[in-house]
Amino acid sequence: MIYHIASNSDWEDALKAGIYAADSLQTEGFIHCSTSEQVLAVANRFYQGHTDLVLLSIDEDQSKLPIRYENLEGGTERFPHVYAAIPLPAIVRSVPFPPLDNGSFEFPSSA
Repeated sequence: MIYHIASNSDWEDALKAGIYAADSLQTEGFIHCSTSEQVLAVANRFYQGHTDLVLLSIDEDQSKLPIRYENLEGGTERFPHVYAAIPLPAIVRSVPFPPLDNGSFEFPSSA
């Protein structure tokens, strides 16, 4: 399973369209994702204090999506990048992903 943090409005748009395509797919050529071990660091670095988020669970084994684990910033940690729009059946769960009172995140038990 890999994960993607999305805004509620982007997720609602995807539900209407039948496919999820983050803005980064157009600007960078892929959708940023994380493993379960990486989600909190990503959320706390880039989304601290955001209150309009959902955490999408993507079944990489069943999705047949073009996924590459890579690090494009020169570090050693590799992140899953999805090089296509994600069909809704590949997204097996979406759960609210609100911050704690201090603005940081914890991994949702329902993800």
